[in-house]
Amino acid sequence: MNFDFSALLVFLTFSSGIIWAVDAWKFAPARNRGAGGDAAIPGDAAKTGREPFLVETARSFFPIFLIVLLLRSFVAEPFRIPSASMMPTLLIGDFILVNKFDYGLRLPVLNTKVLENDRPEKGDVIVFRYPPDPSIPYIKRVIGVPGDHIRYDNKTLYVNGKVMEQEDLGSFRVRGSGREMNGWGLKQEKLNDVEHDILIAPTRGFTDAIELVVPENSYFVLGDNRDNSRDSRYWGFVPDENLIGRAFFIWMNWDWKGGGINWKRIGKII
Repeated sequence: MNFDFSALLVFLTFSSGIIWAVDAWKFAPARNRGAGGDAAIPGDAAKTGREPFLVETARSFFPIFLIVLLLRSFVAEPFRIPSASMMPTLLIGDFILVNKFDYGLRLPVLNTKVLENDRPEKGDVIVFRYPPDPSIPYIKRVIGVPGDHIRYDNKTLYVNGKVMEQEDLGSFRVRGSGREMNGWGLKQEKLNDVEHDILIAPTRGFTDAIELVVPENSYFVLGDNRDNSRDSRYWGFVPDENLIGRAFFIWMNWDWKGGGINWKRIGKII
């Protein structure tokens, strides 16, 4: 079961705000009036005018909870990359920021879109709620948008009848997690105007040919690690309502198998 931090943050924000508001409206005036009387009785909040600990805590933390909720819901949200499915673009242990505004603003927890904006384009790296289990966030690259004809055959991608050319860049090398993919083929794929690197396993991977048309309000996505990724080839399309945002920045990498912080990863644009 995945922990829903958004739900917790909403609960903390509203509960602290309600405690503070109810106290300010109902109890604080009586407490302040009482402070003008016999204030010599220690611990008597009604006579000292002192806020109860719960109210003081709620008042102190409500602005913090609110700011974090607004930033995380409508500006940018951090995620950590736990798998090798997006190598070589994203490594295990990368901490990324996801733009929450590009694809429209959505209410936290409810995930209801309240403001339209742009739609994902081919080549975008997106974070979305995994269609078979929406409690799990997934990250992949958009390969097909509504109306696109997609064909994947013999580890070669075709979009609208045009082959997406691959340039051989040699053998892949990485330290730390993902070392088992050292020696795999590193290629640069031209996805129309977007150039990005992919990994191809020399002896295994997805070999069945697929051919399809992307339906309305849906997206076809693949991992850059083409032969080590569970993506649209296996479980289908990403509905628009499952979108979370566009990955755009690596702000940290921590991989204990690679010796801790990888300083060269920090600050990379995705």
